[in-house]
Amino acid sequence: MSFQAPKGVSEYVPPRSALFEQALNAFAQSARRACYAPVETAVFEDTSLFVRGVGESSDVVRKEMYSFESRGGDKITLRPEFTAGVLRAVLQYNLHKGALPVKVFTSGPAFRYERPQAGRYRQFYQFDAEAIGTEDPLVDAETIAVAYDAYRSLRLERFTLLLNTLGDGNCRPVYRAALQDFLRKLDLDADTRARIEINPLRVLDDKRPEVRAQTAAAPYIVDYLCEGCKAHHDTVRELLTSLGIPFQDAPRLVRGLDYYMRTTYEFDHALLGAQSGIGGGGRYDGLSEDIGGPSLPGIGFAVGLDRIVLAIESERGATAKETAGCQVFGVPLGDGTQADVLSLITKLRRAGVRADMAFGSRGLKGAMKAADRSGARYAVLIGAAEKNAGTVRIKDLKDADQQDVPATAAADWLLSKLGETQ
Repeated sequence: MSFQAPKGVSEYVPPRSALFEQALNAFAQSARRACYAPVETAVFEDTSLFVRGVGESSDVVRKEMYSFESRGGDKITLRPEFTAGVLRAVLQYNLHKGALPVKVFTSGPAFRYERPQAGRYRQFYQFDAEAIGTEDPLVDAETIAVAYDAYRSLRLERFTLLLNTLGDGNCRPVYRAALQDFLRKLDLDADTRARIEINPLRVLDDKRPEVRAQTAAAPYIVDYLCEGCKAHHDTVRELLTSLGIPFQDAPRLVRGLDYYMRTTYEFDHALLGAQSGIGGGGRYDGLSEDIGGPSLPGIGFAVGLDRIVLAIESERGATAKETAGCQVFGVPLGDGTQADVLSLITKLRRAGVRADMAFGSRGLKGAMKAADRSGARYAVLIGAAEKNAGTVRIKDLKDADQQDVPATAAADWLLSKLGETQ
């Protein structure tokens, strides 16, 4: 039996990999337009970074991390999320000592030991953007706008922005006490009751119907906000309205990581069922101190690229036919023509055209089948007759028209035609 990928690993191969690339590029381009700079950080970190940063009470730390001891005796964890590692890198390389906020983005695999199902994997892919070094609610709205614009550039429409605030160190303790008083009176299992004492907000994040039914009447944090948090939240709401970004107030929204405070948000997609969250984020103003750094407020978001691919497929009906295949396919006919075809194909590639060609000793029939499978709009054929005449035969694979074009003008002719069809 041949080897297969481990259970719960998301992988992308052609043609579906083009949808993954499309999703990643949409977010990278949106972030670049807002002057976020790319970073690449470690895939594994000191385990204590996530224990201190993500929080011991979170399911991520308690149940889901891939942790091991290195040969040198170091306790190492494959990253289950990006924010803690990105903030660690910002501090390590003193980016916070320059202009603020530090605005960066990254992407790649993350790892959590979960029960695999559609949209939930043990190795999954995220895009992450962070703005570190300011409490300004303008930046809260900016991060949401960067994500929102990326979703819209992918022509997604069936998603909803859910918005909440989790207060801060001034008002959250009062709310925490009120929530604990409410939760202690409920008929909950032992693990959930233990969570009430560690981080009661986690109970509100419980997806089990029987728990949700009991917590439906729990107090809302918006009723306990201090003046500063209320003003911050109101400003974010006003800014989103001014940007034309629709949102729903979600007073029960609690993100799954302990470092969140104040602005918290999530993008949900209507067609993905239980795994409806396609991205989200929020403010983490105390995280830097938690991992040994100076006071350094920040906000960011992460999106699940795997779920975005599922959303594209479910909403738009996108399939392999929609992916970015070839535009031009070269067909050498006979010995001595391969170099001419390769030269033309290379010239087109250098001009930004996606171009391929037939390799080996395929006959005309086999080469044209390959051209059709490539998805190309045009096939360029060079045989002995074309080579002697200094021409290229160009066939439109959509309407079957064909014509001979001077070899010296073939690239420009194709560039012009491809420009007309885009």
